[in-house]
Formats: sequence, structure tokens, C-alpha cells
Amino acid sequence: MNPTDRHALVPDVSFDGGDLDCGNGLLLLIRKHIDPLPRGGLLEILSSEISIDEDLPAWCRLTRNELVSWTKLGGQRSFLVCKGALAERETAAAAPAAPMAVAPAEPTRRREPMAAPPIPELAVMGIGSWPRPRWMIEAMHAHMEGRLPERAFHDTADDATRLAIAAQEKAGVDVVTDGEQRRDSYASFVASRLDNCQLIPLIDLLPLVDHPEEFEAELRALDIPAGEVRHPAVFGPLKRSRPLVAHEVDFARSVTAKPVKVALPGPYLLTRTMWMECISDQAYASREALAEDIVRVLREELAELMDAGAALVQFDEPVLSEVVFSGAKNKRSFMCGALSESLEPEHELGFARDLLNAVLDGAPRERTALHVCRGNWTPDESVALSGSYGPLIPTLAQVRVGAYLLEMCTPRAGGMDVLKGLPDDARIGVGVVNQKYARVEAVDDVIARIASAIGLFGRSRVLLHPDCGFATFADNPICCSSSAQDKLAAISKAVQHFR
Repeated sequence: MNPTDRHALVPDVSFDGGDLDCGNGLLLLIRKHIDPLPRGGLLEILSSEISIDEDLPAWCRLTRNELVSWTKLGGQRSFLVCKGALAERETAAAAPAAPMAVAPAEPTRRREPMAAPPIPELAVMGIGSWPRPRWMIEAMHAHMEGRLPERAFHDTADDATRLAIAAQEKAGVDVVTDGEQRRDSYASFVASRLDNCQLIPLIDLLPLVDHPEEFEAELRALDIPAGEVRHPAVFGPLKRSRPLVAHEVDFARSVTAKPVKVALPGPYLLTRTMWMECISDQAYASREALAEDIVRVLREELAELMDAGAALVQFDEPVLSEVVFSGAKNKRSFMCGALSESLEPEHELGFARDLLNAVLDGAPRERTALHVCRGNWTPDESVALSGSYGPLIPTLAQVRVGAYLLEMCTPRAGGMDVLKGLPDDARIGVGVVNQKYARVEAVDDVIARIASAIGLFGRSRVLLHPDCGFATFADNPICCSSSAQDKLAAISKAVQHFR
């Protein structure tokens, strides 16, 4: 497209990107301004950077946003981009405006704490995520794109949560989760709940990695829909003006009498996920400074979850496996969404331990848990990481947590006996079915795994669950809801042998 003398249409929003190029933060500023616009909304991008003459039209093609026109006067450029297709603007103009529902204010503090029911020995539970119905995924995308009001989104998510909890109860679990129905993924959703943080499509990050062609090929190989899966980007100091997941516990407790578990991404995972050069370094001098605010935010959330009556708060730190098993030093990886570079394993493990203990300090230990696995983005076992827990045990043993919920069914996890190195006063959650397998495990096989765990740790310490969640990414579930229910039911049937 050749430049014109002036734009024929008037933009709805305009911003000046100065001399930033697409690989140095401009795309993130574009996303920050274009996401709040309705479909058909017009964004003007002012720039003095010559490279975007080619890069911006290419980005528009990748993201299916329409470049309407652009002008050039001396060294100053002006690009007019439509969110979606320009035809959508014309359709929206012809239709009467629909009233936008206003979501009620979300409380950030409880007036008085609620009691949490105890979790029995040999308790059966899911790890966290549950396959979302197609209509829930459609509502999620509509909400992120500004086409569905907040209240309507939560009404839809309430219905999906009821179905997820009902399926778990039918399977015979002792502890339920809300299935993470409101989340686009188990971790990146935090960006949609924090101030000065925003979810952006993975495809926007291609210019920011060292080798975009390799990164894009990796995403394709791992079945990751890069145009749909989103990644958190930090634009300023992180603040928590509303709960991250406490509202999920509130609703779950309103529809079940069983103990409710809730999962949160751990502080090390969030730090590795959110710290990206040329983005977060505009707000923080170092990833350690960013980690301080992440710890503060998670401490605030953990305190509220205790007050909300969560029976168990689980921190997910699967990226610890990448530190010791990937064999790649100083290399970006998509493992669990952690795109930033890491240092030597000893440094990273110590950093992770200290962050977790800072979050857990002062919390009721018996109501906290740590989950570790080796990646859960595809059912293909051959591409996931592999290795015994041996190299991780010294670090895990120093984390002041009440329970460890660990992937153990897959052969990739190694033997169970190394877990004897964990603290004797901690509960041990053992994965006894593998969500990656299409078939449902035989009850006798599950019984054998439970017997092994009891022999090693004693009945009172053992908790039972699948290796990981059933739908880490909303758009890319590991299995369907009926299979998830059948696998939990297999655990519930097996545990009756010991009751």
C-alpha cells in the first residue's frame, strides 16, 4: 500500500510511538491501545521509525487487522489501523448500540475470615484446569476482545463452573476446583487481573525473541495456537486492585459443600513469564525488582484466599523442571510460557526457593501446596521434558509448603522413592493417572500406585490426583471433559480399596 496525503477516516484513538521499532516495544504499545477498541475501531499510530513501513503491514496481515491507510510527511508517519476488518466498522455503525452491562465492584478484602473444611487422608482431587465448553471459549475470546461485557462473561463462566464442579462430584472427588473456567491458561490470566499488565497474543512476541523463525517453528511443533494463546506483558509497576482468583473460590464455595482447592501460578513462574527485555525493563530495573512486586501481589492474594475459605492454595511451578531438565543454558523456551532467559540451574533454583518462601511466610502451612510437572501443553509425551525428581528434591525440601502435588504416573517422572527426601511432616500428592493418555487407566493399576505411595509415606500423608490439569490452555485442552471425569472416577474407585 502506498502512502496517501491524508486519512479519509477519523481515528477513535491515537498515540505516538516515537522512534520505537516493532522489536523494541512498539507492537506492545499498539496492543495496549487497540485491545480496548471494539471491532471496527480505528487506531492511529504515529511514528518516526522507518522500519515499520514494512513491519507494520506484515503485523496487520498476521493478526488480521486491516491497515486502512498511511501517510508520510518528512520523517513522520501516520498509520490508520482498523481492529479487525473495516467492514465490521460499517456493520457496527448500522446496528443500534447495545447497552453495556456494568460489573459490580469486586471486594479486595473480606470483613471476617471463613473456616475451611479439612482435607482427609487419601483425598482425591484434580490438579486445576478442566476442559472448557466451546461456548465458554467463545465467550472468553469475546471478552478479551471487548465484545462481551464483564458481567455477561462472568455469568457464562458461572455456568461453565457449575458443570465442571458437577462432573468432579459425579466422579467422586473429595476436593474440587472451579476448573479454571475463567482463565485463558493456568498462568497468563493473571495479566488480565493486575494493573499495568496486559495479555497480548504470542504472535506479537515474534519480533522480540532472538530467532523468531525458530520460535515460530517451535510453537507449530507443540500445537500452540500462537494467534490465540496470550502472554502477559508488563507496562508499569504491578498493582493488585482486585482479586486474582479469590472470586473463583467465592463462586465455587457457593455451589458445593466439598473443600475447594485453587491454583495460582508461582512467583518464579510469573517472574520468568513477565520479565522480558525491551518490555518489562521499562518499568523495572531488573527481574529481581519485578519479583519483589510479584511476591507482594501473591502474598496479598494468599491472605485473601485464606479468608475466603480456600481449603488448599496450590502454587504451580512447572518451569522448575525446565531449569534442570531442558539441558539448554541461556536459551529462550516456551516451556510453560516462560520466555525469558535463565541463569545457571543452581542460581535459578535458589531464586525460586526464596521467592516461594517469601510468599508463604506466615500462611497456614497445612493449607498450602506446590505443584511441579514437566510441561502439559500437548498429549504428545515425546516432546515433554523427562527426568527424575532427584535434582529438584533438595530445593523442594527447603520450600516451606504443606503439600507437594507431583506428576508421578508418567515414566518421564522417574521413581517415586526419591520423594522420601521431602520433609516428613509434609503431605505428598501423587499423580496416579496420566491426563495425556487417551485411554482411562485400569483401576487395578491405580490401586497398585496408591499402595506404593502408602508404603513409602503412610496413609495420613498421601493425596491422590492426575499428573497435571486437563486443559492447561483453554484453546488447547489435553483431553475432553468425559475423559477427565472418567480418569478421576478411576482414582475414586481405586481408593475405595483402601477405605
